[in-house]
Amino acid sequence: MRQWVSGQKLGIDGLKIEEAFIADPGDNQILIDVQAAALNFSDLLMIEDTYQVRPPRPFTPGQEVAGVVIDAPAASPWKTGDRIASKVDWGGFAEQALVRADMAIRIPDAVDLAIGAALPVVYTTAMVALGECVVVTPNDRVLVHAAAGGIGLAAVEIAKALGADVIATAGTKAKLDLARQHGADVLIDYATDDWVSAVMDATKGKGANLIVDPVGGRIGELSLKCIARDGTLLIVGFASGQIPRLEAHRLLLKRAAARGVYWNHDQDGAMLQRVNGRLSEMLDAGRINPLVDRQFGFDDLPAALQALQSRRTVGKVVLQVGAK
Repeated sequence: MRQWVSGQKLGIDGLKIEEAFIADPGDNQILIDVQAAALNFSDLLMIEDTYQVRPPRPFTPGQEVAGVVIDAPAASPWKTGDRIASKVDWGGFAEQALVRADMAIRIPDAVDLAIGAALPVVYTTAMVALGECVVVTPNDRVLVHAAAGGIGLAAVEIAKALGADVIATAGTKAKLDLARQHGADVLIDYATDDWVSAVMDATKGKGANLIVDPVGGRIGELSLKCIARDGTLLIVGFASGQIPRLEAHRLLLKRAAARGVYWNHDQDGAMLQRVNGRLSEMLDAGRINPLVDRQFGFDDLPAALQALQSRRTVGKVVLQVGAK
């Protein structure tokens, strides 16, 4: 099989395709033919060796896959031909991948596997944020930054499905229109508008009581100027490349909280079973509709990562690995 490899040279320019042999699945593993692999900002950080998870080099990046089971142990709950999506620690940008059986999510026959590849990271993260770190109700005012990005758009859909009023920020009219199509009630261009004042106006001076921030940097810092009393800033990531320096006195004066959103299967198995169940129900009911913005061919991974890095994309960017 072919796989992309990040070696001693860091970054996108250091990626290359190599031939490799993949081992037979172990007791809690299944082997899949990868048909789609979704990209995440953490992939960019991982190949730069700046992510909190640092695989031994050389390694194959890619943390979100969807495909068809081709081999599974006899005791596995999965069988040959099953369509699944899964998070993997790394190794997704390859023609085949080993997946932990307890991390796989069944994908219905009617759902495109490219759409299924959008679920394991960004929708799971958004649901952990809005369904586990906090509990969204119809009384909530949820501000979502980068609302047309992978996590942002997932957060817009989930917050709306849970009944909240959703305020979306993004940097272009087209991205804001997309957020509106997926459920946002208020649209704010944070590239040109005084977005802090716009949030306060939209909430009649109260501020947003829940803020989903996958951007970080100055966006995260300014968010504390429009957070509501007893509100929560949900720190999801740092797509800007900068970690915000949060002013603690603003948290104090608003009796607000800043909470990190992070999960892994080893420590959060029971929680993730709840999350996967809720996502499956929402997907079946049509309450969430993952958007695949652009699909690149397997050989075009560097271009796909560059498009993601430059924030020229909306929704999920997916690498089309095999036949649909």
